[in-house]
Amino acid sequence: MNRSDRLSRAAAEGNVAELRRLLDEGADPNGLNAYGRSAIQVMKLGNPRVAELLLERGANPNLPDPSTGSRPVHDAAREGFLDTLQVLISGGARLDLPNHYGRLPLQEAAENGQSHVVHFLTQRPTDNA
Repeated sequence: MNRSDRLSRAAAEGNVAELRRLLDEGADPNGLNAYGRSAIQVMKLGNPRVAELLLERGANPNLPDPSTGSRPVHDAAREGFLDTLQVLISGGARLDLPNHYGRLPLQEAAENGQSHVVHFLTQRPTDNA
C-alpha cells in the first residue's frame, strides 16, 4: 500500500494521529489513492479535526470526485455534518460548484432532509456562495 493509500485510509477512519504522522513524513495531502481519490474526498465526515488537519497541510477542498463530480462540501451537506462543512468552507471550499448531476451543496442538503445545513447555508453571506 503506497503512502497516498495509507493517508486516505487514515482519513477515512478518522485516525488523526496516523494522519498527522503520515503528513509529517511527507505524504502529499492531495495525493490520489488507488481509486483516484484524495484523503479529503474520503475522510470521515463526522470528524472535523481530520478536515482541519488536511486543510492546514494544503489539501484542496475543491477536488471533484472522479465519478460523481461531488466535492467534500457536497458530501458533508448531504450527510448533515455541519461542523465539517463549516471547517471546509473556512478552508476555502466553494459552494458554487455543481456536481455531475448539476446539484450544489445546498440542494444536496435540501434533498436529503438536512434542514440544519440548509438553514446554515441560506443564512450565510453570499461572498462564497
